[in-house]
Amino acid sequence: MKILINTPKITIPAGVSNHYLGLRPYFSNYVIYNQYLPGHYLKEKNNHRVLFLVKLITNKFFEILRFSYLIIKYKKPTILLNPSFGKSAIQRDALFLRIAKFFGCKVAVFMHGWDKSYLEKVLNKEVQFSYAWFKADAFFVLATEFKEYLEKLNIKAPIHLTSTKVNDKLLDGVPTKKIETIKTILFLARIEKAKGIFTTIDAFQILRQNHPKIKLKVVGSGNDQNTALEYAKNKNISNINFTGPLSGEALKNEFINTDLYILPTTHGEGMPTSVLEAMAFGLPVITRPVGGLVDFFENDKMGYMIESLNPEEYAVKIEILINNVEKANQISRYNTKYAKEHFMASKIAPELEKIIEEL
Repeated sequence: MKILINTPKITIPAGVSNHYLGLRPYFSNYVIYNQYLPGHYLKEKNNHRVLFLVKLITNKFFEILRFSYLIIKYKKPTILLNPSFGKSAIQRDALFLRIAKFFGCKVAVFMHGWDKSYLEKVLNKEVQFSYAWFKADAFFVLATEFKEYLEKLNIKAPIHLTSTKVNDKLLDGVPTKKIETIKTILFLARIEKAKGIFTTIDAFQILRQNHPKIKLKVVGSGNDQNTALEYAKNKNISNINFTGPLSGEALKNEFINTDLYILPTTHGEGMPTSVLEAMAFGLPVITRPVGGLVDFFENDKMGYMIESLNPEEYAVKIEILINNVEKANQISRYNTKYAKEHFMASKIAPELEKIIEEL
């Protein structure tokens, strides 16, 4: 029996795409990808509104044809849909679910992220939640919190907890981390206020008062990139390097050559892959209790999880590790071991495939 995974084009730099790009080598030959171009990607590439709408409609039409063709070609494969719980994704994939059920397919749904304001509207009956979702045969989520959301929506299908992944190849040839001193902090995420970039810069400024040689690496791009650059400049904060987005060996080198990872995000995270990658490379992690991190993160053993957005609290926790390198290395060893046991793509892919096969 074949498994057809409906996913955004895996070469697009985004969470879901990256997830299935990393899992692909570890699935069996029974797994097929149906890749599509998401609406936001088409919008970024087509600034003219009319041209964008024409391409969007044309693209959706051919996506439906291709999806239907693959179902027929592979004789009713089991389908895995990958929306986030937001208005556009929910509406888009409800149509794919109806088509799959029309052909008699089993359907699993992996909910990756959550727009909590939209969820509240659904729960309060302010917007309609498509009945199609009650026909799904199973759900996958990244956090216990998200499982509870589905239960509130009266979903009766089995709900499985799973994880995002660390690409095994990213760790090829990586030496065991040995922190001599915490001299470089890494922020790796989209450069947006909701991801905590300004809290990070403010915490870094506080740290520099006692540690003027400490550095901050900011890896990524985003809507607030220029604002963040200007923000640091106006505060006269030196030793911040905005690298832009990195991948492959360049990304690996940043993990190898930094000493601590920070992500004070308020975003509706599922399971931030960058946190899992930082752990695998042996970096102590400073973050917030969001999404699936809450289910496994061990405060003081993996780093520190901070509820507040007060930059002083982040600076205090980082200061603890600066002043106690032995503790930083204990955390480093624990994080590497934990990540390799729980988050590697070679482990996640077969587990996911096995559950879907048993539907």
